[in-house]
Amino acid sequence: MVRDYPDRPIVGIGVVVLKGDDVLLIRRGKAPRAGQWSLPGGAQKLGETVFEAARREVLEECGVTIAAATLLDVVDSIDRDDDGRVRFHYTLIDFGADWRGGDPVAGSDAAAAQWVSLAALDDLKLWAETVRIVGLAVARRSATG
Repeated sequence: MVRDYPDRPIVGIGVVVLKGDDVLLIRRGKAPRAGQWSLPGGAQKLGETVFEAARREVLEECGVTIAAATLLDVVDSIDRDDDGRVRFHYTLIDFGADWRGGDPVAGSDAAAAQWVSLAALDDLKLWAETVRIVGLAVARRSATG
């Protein structure tokens, strides 16, 4: 499927993986937002549930295994070019999950993968929606213990 200038939205998966007071982030290797820090994730494959996609994407991009993922929110990411045409359109389904195993190693679409202190997130100039979603995951973890 063509990702830029698509004829329909693409279902994307993002996962907030928490380990203590750290969150797993990747540096994006491809557009959109190439070079920026983000949540691990990617496109859902045909025949795959969103929960299967969450586990697969974290493993492929980071070499990390996660506990069962829980739904956090759904975000629309729509990027238009100077002429107003839709360049990218993703419907992002975001999950929260706890780390179960593995050390972060960049793989597939990620240029880098690492644990980042929750206190240091402001220094990375993340997309506002990423910051919001991480906050939802932290709040959910605090509420459920």
